Amino acid sequence: MWCRWLLRPPLSPGPRSPFRAQSALAQLKHVLEGELEGIRGAGTWKSERVITSKQGPHIHVEGSRGDILNFCANNYLGLSSHPEVIRAGLDALEKYGAGLSSVRFICGTQNIHKDLEEKIARFHQREEAILYASCFDANAGIFEALLTPEDAVLSDELNHASIIDGIRLCKANKYRYKHMDMQDLESKLQDAQKYRLRLVATDGAFSMDGDIAPLKEICNLSQKYKAIVFIDECHATGFLGPNGRGTDELLGVMDQVAVINSTLGKALGGAAGGYTTGPKALIDLLRQRSRPYLFSNSLPPAVVGCASRALDLLMESNAIAQSMAAKTTRFRSKMAAAGFTISGNNHPICPVMLGDARLASLMADDMLKKGIYVIGFSYPVVPKGKARIRVQISAVHSEEDIDRCVETFIEVGRKHGALP
Repeated sequence: MWCRWLLRPPLSPGPRSPFRAQSALAQLKHVLEGELEGIRGAGTWKSERVITSKQGPHIHVEGSRGDILNFCANNYLGLSSHPEVIRAGLDALEKYGAGLSSVRFICGTQNIHKDLEEKIARFHQREEAILYASCFDANAGIFEALLTPEDAVLSDELNHASIIDGIRLCKANKYRYKHMDMQDLESKLQDAQKYRLRLVATDGAFSMDGDIAPLKEICNLSQKYKAIVFIDECHATGFLGPNGRGTDELLGVMDQVAVINSTLGKALGGAAGGYTTGPKALIDLLRQRSRPYLFSNSLPPAVVGCASRALDLLMESNAIAQSMAAKTTRFRSKMAAAGFTISGNNHPICPVMLGDARLASLMADDMLKKGIYVIGFSYPVVPKGKARIRVQISAVHSEEDIDRCVETFIEVGRKHGALP
């Protein structure tokens, strides 16, 4: 019988699919090329400019001549190239090696990792802290580990993509409240009373608009409706508040915010890494269940050394952090006087609102030609119709640097019709 089966004619291939003549790879390329052409056609293509120097207020950019003023780095305190931070990284590299080749719970925890976690907790005045490869990983790892289908999470609609993605991974009941709208948040907190835990998640400072979450009001509502407050402090740690501890210090609610996620890759040395700090029981749970922590290599010793020294400098003196305010005010006031619309609330993120994606891209290109490095942001990074050039002030910018940036904006803005 098996012989007769072998002698049967082959089955008919059936109707030809319109894609059957193409290989799978050719079909994929066709689809991707269409997607890429759509991005180019919309004027939202993002090119990567190549820097050939250290990060700092003055840099060299491939294809550009001479010294370029950098106004788009997250190097808020200027510590990315601080000599003491660099020396600490080199010392850690020489003493502890290039890396651990392991996750933390196998053989990837050195004393410098534990020391940095203790230092972070002390800086934020929290019980404990846990390190991640990035704050994106910290946000990806907390909600799934903490929240269950019995719980609810309430998220600001303009939260960072990493918060949004982290919440998507968890099985909690999800609410999205209108941006900084306390009436809408209260309505959703009322509806969420049927769940075991309620967690309100917000950026402390919103990176695209430079506005600061109304933490006092959020904390008051959270107390009223027995909710936990979580904040992402990536664009606040190191320079907001009297001692640079962030928006909770700035707004006087350090004792009411339960959980903080933040980064080592911006103000605190600028290399890489993120963390969660909060109650000891939460940190213990994350060490057992947080997948990005459990399945990612430990932070390299050089990164740990740089971040640790950056925190030392910050805790030794608040002078660097305090220098930000006057420089931010100078830029914002001069740009507003020239006729530009600057979004945000006196944050060193200063979005120059232009609306049109092509205009933002063209102006940023012309700014670079005149020696000012800024980047245009457009959809999908920001909503459609809200394209802007995001300027970021650093403590190491001089007044002359800021004035030159403003003057160049005025010149380029007039050229492209953004100013009369």
